[in-house]
Amino acid sequence: MKSITSFLFATLSATLLAGSALAAGPAPQAAKPDLAKGEAIFSQVCVACHAADGNSSTPANPKLSQQHPEYLIKQLQEYKSGKRANAVMSGLASTLSDEDMRNIAFWLASKPAKPGFANNKETVAWGERIYRGGIPDRQIAACAGCHSPNGAGMPSQYPRLAGQHAEYTALQLVHFREGVRKNNLQMTQVAAKMNDREIKAVSDYIAGLR
Repeated sequence: MKSITSFLFATLSATLLAGSALAAGPAPQAAKPDLAKGEAIFSQVCVACHAADGNSSTPANPKLSQQHPEYLIKQLQEYKSGKRANAVMSGLASTLSDEDMRNIAFWLASKPAKPGFANNKETVAWGERIYRGGIPDRQIAACAGCHSPNGAGMPSQYPRLAGQHAEYTALQLVHFREGVRKNNLQMTQVAAKMNDREIKAVSDYIAGLR
């Protein structure tokens, strides 16, 4: 009798739970990003440093076009929270809502990136070796393992690097190495083992990826 009662109770509970799930309906999906709003906000807030289409021509300011939107959103959120430090970017990000960030990020992702170029012929082969094979004797992983062989990155995981200004890439690696930038432990551990010459060589090579 006890086992029958337990069975009936379990069956009734399951039925009630199923009914509740059906009544609740499917989980709401995130609203589709509004690219027009993203462009409008970008034009007001970001264009002075990152150019009209996100293809900054200033080496100190990164190219943002064709970047994975998830990465851009994460960086904006971390500027706003203070996890990533930059006085200018933190101030600008503080004015943006999550929806604004999403609209800007997806608009930038829709803009084609302009190719860059490696400029140092003497170090480009060395930079390629580091990017594709790492530095095994110091347990430095190949950049291509996360950022893909052509620098396209992996959506939702690793940013696109191809064509990025060498100066900007090198500065970020130095910031990771010196603890100025603290929002990615994996990159901090990699950069901590690299010297200035290695950083410059791989950064210049990355600028020419496409």
